[in-house]
Amino acid sequence: MGIAGKAASTEHRSGAGSPSSTGQGHAGHDSGGHDHSAMIADFRRRFWVALVLTVPILAISPMIQAFLGLEAVLAFPGDRYLLFALAAAVYLYGGWPFLTGLGSELRQGRPGMMTLIALAISVAFVYSSAVVFGLAGRIFFWELATLVDVMLLGHWIEMRSVMGASRALEELVKLLPATAHRLTASGDPEEVPVDELSPGDRVLVKPGEKVPTDGEIVEGKSSLNESMLTGESRPVSKGTGDEAIGGSINGEGALTLEIRKTGADTYLAQVIDLVRQAQGSRSRTQDLAGRAAQWLTYIALSVGAITLAAWLAAGHAFDFSLERMVTVMVITCPHALGLAVPLVVAVSTTKAAGSGLLIRDRAAFERAKDIDAIVFDKTGTLTLGRFGVSEVVALGDLDEDRVLALAAALEGQSEHPIARGIAEGARQRELSVPRPKDFRNLPGEGVAAQVDGADVRVVSPGYLERQGLAIGSERPEELAGQGKTVVHVVSEGEAVGAIALADMVREESREAIGRLKAMGIKCMMLTGDSREVARAVAEELGLDDYFAQVMPDQKAVKIREVKKRGLAVAMVGDGVNDAPALVESDLGIAIGAGTDVAVESADIVLVNSDPRDVAAVTELSAATYRKMIQNLWWAAGYNIVAIPLAAGVLYGVGFLLPPAVGAAVMSVSTVIVAINAKLLERFQPRGAPASAP
Repeated sequence: MGIAGKAASTEHRSGAGSPSSTGQGHAGHDSGGHDHSAMIADFRRRFWVALVLTVPILAISPMIQAFLGLEAVLAFPGDRYLLFALAAAVYLYGGWPFLTGLGSELRQGRPGMMTLIALAISVAFVYSSAVVFGLAGRIFFWELATLVDVMLLGHWIEMRSVMGASRALEELVKLLPATAHRLTASGDPEEVPVDELSPGDRVLVKPGEKVPTDGEIVEGKSSLNESMLTGESRPVSKGTGDEAIGGSINGEGALTLEIRKTGADTYLAQVIDLVRQAQGSRSRTQDLAGRAAQWLTYIALSVGAITLAAWLAAGHAFDFSLERMVTVMVITCPHALGLAVPLVVAVSTTKAAGSGLLIRDRAAFERAKDIDAIVFDKTGTLTLGRFGVSEVVALGDLDEDRVLALAAALEGQSEHPIARGIAEGARQRELSVPRPKDFRNLPGEGVAAQVDGADVRVVSPGYLERQGLAIGSERPEELAGQGKTVVHVVSEGEAVGAIALADMVREESREAIGRLKAMGIKCMMLTGDSREVARAVAEELGLDDYFAQVMPDQKAVKIREVKKRGLAVAMVGDGVNDAPALVESDLGIAIGAGTDVAVESADIVLVNSDPRDVAAVTELSAATYRKMIQNLWWAAGYNIVAIPLAAGVLYGVGFLLPPAVGAAVMSVSTVIVAINAKLLERFQPRGAPASAP
């Protein structure tokens, strides 16, 4: 099965982001395999049927007729029995989700929202039915019907909010096209379903089309829009030999791809799986919400019983006392509390995934907000992992650009990392590089050639010592003392310049370190390089501490040392030789994973090789926690006012809260929680680039 089919078939397996994942959900209607769209349609259908039946229930209810003065007009023989039949239909059909939910919650030993609603409507229905068939009292059928209407409407709206919060997963699934242009043995394209593609197949991707699945470009050049996959807002130029991610959008050129991965092995499949796991995983905050919701249920049942007994003891009629009890039970439903955390989890996880931040462990992501220190691996994380020209020193009559151009003329013939760094430095300065003649190697010393009629050599400092050539400047030695690699340019036997090369610090690293230190987080570095090299990078970035000459197997020990200082530590590395340190840290972050997102040792995977995303993780973690706390306070706090009002404390001043109004208040609180969670989508980290979350 292809990724589109696989993802679609498993999308709701975990129930992530839905109320059922909290233990307070729509039992009986929110099993893991049910589609949220079907649930929304079910609540919508039940709401409209119940609402239509409510109209005649209101018309023939004695209390409504008396209130409108229409008893003589609307009353007729046997109307009570018709009223009973209509109310029974509303109770059984409209109330069915709550009645089945009651059974499910009781079987699990976790009474919650469904228990309260089911008990409230059942008490009202049974008591009113008894009145119809001879018991002295008042009929509550109209309140039962309106209560069911409001609860169904609230659940309908709420499920649409849940759907909206979790829709990013569905959008990820939709990124892949249904068909692809597979090339036959003769080179002709044939349209086939994406599910039929196999590794080794070649496909044609036309301009404007989506890449069908992960592959390597074997022909063509174009720019690919990967923003929905990695968060990189700018199109990425790619050509022969580059990887293309399934779901990215091709730009201006036609591409021929050789399929590398299909189905569950593709980048998109792994992203969807990681997002689903993170959404479905529980956290400490979520467990707190679950416990609070359970206690609120017990409080509602207890206060409801006390309310009934208190009003009866005060001499009020049973029907009045019963109405107060039903209102208390309805308004105290912990539905908003059950959704407070899962909705925020759904929004934050999918938002992060769309920005290239893949959360594998929800609890670890929550800890990101409490991190005191972040330890970075140097090579490939804070630096580019390749040599670059850091400084050019002109020693004679030539200027810096001419010195670099002469060196690039010779080094352009070599594939050595230092040679590539010099050639790249000349390209960046847009220098005119002359053509060399008679190129030759100087074993152990450098290279030589004729350039513009002169004998030019790029050599090591040892060559100058052996030849007795004077430098005339202390700067090259100072640069070497900083751990940089220094080569000298000699023209016609005279040292005319020196070039210092180093593993270049990423420009993004400076901004990342600045943002993290502004948050009060200590920034440190681990590297196997010499102390001089480590000190130079640490000073350039303004790091708080660094550890040099650390072997891969010693990195975890260094993390433990930092933790012994009483600091909560995050480790940022490439996920390969940094694996032990990633596991040892309080939060392991794998950076520069590219399309290989299955980094088992990391808690969070950063798709882009951008250290600024580390700051984005901590800021998003803090913003997510704030939303959770806001929702928890609202969901639990409004009961402080709502419960006394429902019990009738303002009865002495003529104010009573009907059960239907109580249900509306409870539903509004749930919608507020959902809206507050959705607002997290608008969060932008401070000083973040456009591609950050």
